[in-house]
Amino acid sequence: MEKLRTHIQHIAPINDEEFEEIKTHFTVKRVRKGQYLLSEGDEVKHEFFVLSGIYKVFYIDGQEKEYILQFAQENWWMSDYPSFFKQKDATMYIECLVEGEVLCLTLQNREKLSATFHKMEHFFRVKLTNGYVALQLRIKLLLSGTPQQRYEEFARLYPNLMQQIPKKLIAEFLGVSRETLSRLYQ
Repeated sequence: MEKLRTHIQHIAPINDEEFEEIKTHFTVKRVRKGQYLLSEGDEVKHEFFVLSGIYKVFYIDGQEKEYILQFAQENWWMSDYPSFFKQKDATMYIECLVEGEVLCLTLQNREKLSATFHKMEHFFRVKLTNGYVALQLRIKLLLSGTPQQRYEEFARLYPNLMQQIPKKLIAEFLGVSRETLSRLYQ
């Protein structure tokens, strides 16, 4: 839980008493490599804060093609957010790539935290804003960036993932073939 506290305090300073109350809204879950936290059609009960491990958030289209939206690692948040906030069934999957642990937070508990602690409402707003900015930058890069630019940006933003994730998955995330990635990776 100390990772969560440190993470929150980067945005919203909290005292011991506040954190004792905040942490009661989370549950810990161990996740094995290959285990799914979420599958298409599931009820989306949680958003997840990554304590350890690496996860991929993806969807599969009507032709069974997989599209990776996000890799999540320590101190990242992940969920099928459209389904989480609208309380609809999942349209995405979350798979564990490297064994780890996550903290689970329900929408109800998220709302309680925001109502009880203005600091937490501020924290969640900043996290959502930062996520939205990152998403727009990723879309812009996918739409107009060259494969080389996409690769260089991924390597700059996530240097530790380059060695921990199969190249096939990095290629999928970047929207390039495995062969193109091999040329870029040299």
